[in-house]
Amino acid sequence: MSGAVLLTGATGFIGGRLARRLAGQGWEVRCLVRDRRSGSARALEAEGFELHEGDVLRPRTLRGAGRGVDVAYYLIHSMGRGGPKDFDGVEHAAATTFARMARAEGIERVVYLGGLGDRPQSRHLRSRHQTALALARHGPPLTYFRAGMVVGAQSESYRTLRYLVQRLPAMIAPAWLGNPTQPIAVDDTLSYLVEALTADASEGREIQIGGPDVLAYGEMLDRMAEVLGIPRRPRIPVPLITPWLSSLWIGLVTPVDAGVARPLIEGLSVPTVVTDGSGMALFSLEPMGFDEALRRAVAEDPELVHA
Repeated sequence: MSGAVLLTGATGFIGGRLARRLAGQGWEVRCLVRDRRSGSARALEAEGFELHEGDVLRPRTLRGAGRGVDVAYYLIHSMGRGGPKDFDGVEHAAATTFARMARAEGIERVVYLGGLGDRPQSRHLRSRHQTALALARHGPPLTYFRAGMVVGAQSESYRTLRYLVQRLPAMIAPAWLGNPTQPIAVDDTLSYLVEALTADASEGREIQIGGPDVLAYGEMLDRMAEVLGIPRRPRIPVPLITPWLSSLWIGLVTPVDAGVARPLIEGLSVPTVVTDGSGMALFSLEPMGFDEALRRAVAEDPELVHA
């Protein structure tokens, strides 16, 4: 099966990989970009991808983006450097605008990648879930994937993990380091996103995805050390430190911006595990374990390969 897809977030870590995976399987990929003159957009165009310049907060600029498209991928969120303070309101408005365009232009389905975790402590996790609700309410049938940490050479979660292990002889250990999470390799995440195009039963439902390992963040730090071939870092218990303070500390000791670290740590401050595996059962996939995902990420990490 092949057809046309509209891809948002194509200049991002997952979106760029997804664009190439889809094109490699014969899908026509149209990438929605905010500025076609940017270096990342030009790189996509140079690879042969069609571009549509538009902003999900400006409905007029989206006109025609979905024309002739079968499925749209929504990979937009405001986590990161310079994100708006009212990011949850912005994300809801953006999702609503995009969903209405998708419905009006005849797109048959939208596929969205959100996050695992159901507790209200994390504003970012709440916002990503509200994005899914807006997409479902105002647009075509939604396939709603939910994942925890995505492990890949350029993901901020992976980079934070690596920097902490590489740069610190010892680490503080707040209470959230013991919360369970269920990481998934980026290659497996992409496989789910692509296979959704042919898995009709995934339409109109939530699908929680994760690898086979449920780990505490502290365990992941130890496994990263093993993959890098360095001694495990001792941890000093500091149970009362908040996720906000933790993000500031990470911003000080690693190159990861505190504005990026905060939503990552907020997400880890609650359990982020698959609680309903029925969605995964719809797919013919067997996700790899965390150690293998780490080894692949390290092998592809440009900062390590060129070191």
